[in-house]
Amino acid sequence: MYRYQLNLQFFAGEKTERATPKKRQDTRKKGQVAKSQDINTAILLLFVFLFFWFSGQAMLGRLTNIFTQSFEHNMLVTVTEQTVFSIFVGMLPEIGLMVLPLMLVAMTGGVVASYMQIGFLFSTEAIHFKLNKLNPMNGLKRMFGLKALVELLKSILKISLIGTVTVSVLWLEWEEVLLLSQKSVGASLAFLAMLVLKMGLAASVVLIFIGIFDYWYQKYDYEKSIKMSKQDIKDEHKNAEGDPQIKAKIKQKQREMAMQRMMQEVPKADVVITNPTHYAVALKYDETKMHAPYVVALGVDYVALKIRSIAQNHDIPTIENRPLARALYDQTEIGDVVPDEFFKAVAEILAYVYKLKQKI
Repeated sequence: MYRYQLNLQFFAGEKTERATPKKRQDTRKKGQVAKSQDINTAILLLFVFLFFWFSGQAMLGRLTNIFTQSFEHNMLVTVTEQTVFSIFVGMLPEIGLMVLPLMLVAMTGGVVASYMQIGFLFSTEAIHFKLNKLNPMNGLKRMFGLKALVELLKSILKISLIGTVTVSVLWLEWEEVLLLSQKSVGASLAFLAMLVLKMGLAASVVLIFIGIFDYWYQKYDYEKSIKMSKQDIKDEHKNAEGDPQIKAKIKQKQREMAMQRMMQEVPKADVVITNPTHYAVALKYDETKMHAPYVVALGVDYVALKIRSIAQNHDIPTIENRPLARALYDQTEIGDVVPDEFFKAVAEILAYVYKLKQKI
């Protein structure tokens, strides 16, 4: 039996269940999401190389104009280390304005890649200082664990595929490469720039395909890492709905307070109608509040006994009427007006009580 209980505890603690929406939301707030860095890199590179493909000629022309105008403007200046440095410092604002669109394109590529994978997310959890990151054992686990092996295989695959693609592009242009010695410097540089762009675009496309598979793996690894045990799910529901024991204590306290308030109203009653041993209903008639008598307290067994005791201590008349007491208890709540069908019976009892008080 003991072994059976241990087995149940073991399986209850085994993380075999899919994460609940709350668990997913909590991990997302911590910045733990399924994300492939390869897709980010690939899309960023693709955006940058496409920008160079369409705007490279214009950037080259603008850069040439910047150098030409700067050095023509300073032709009569003596060439020293100081003057050359000042010339380049003067060129920096123009170069910055020229490079700014490239930086914006790169930033846009990074934002688009992240949004495609995880949507909008801002979390500072990843930059918080944690002492367990300094634990050498955790570092060794990261270096020699299964995840590190997968990352190594991915790196080898990326290097192999990207190397193959770039070499293929170079091989297709090999005849032109051999003729570079016969071209001018400008033509050679233009050809090499175009060759680099073709290699970059091809590598970016290959990296995107690798990133797609990597994203599937990251998604699988993420789902595995956030799995929950049956006990985790029970604890989450308990925390969401509240501990049953605490809820029971709160309800018990509320009942006690309601009972205390009800008993405080008994001395204000005009009459208590009882079934001698089980039921007690305290009624009051106040024409300034209600058009008819209303219930200020009611109960059975111990509560009925308590109502009768308080009524006796405060000289509240107690009238025995078994069917009326039972009917009022079944059909009314505290604060309710006496139902129409009981008006006559209650009126007779109140008339008797008022007559009795007048005699006293």
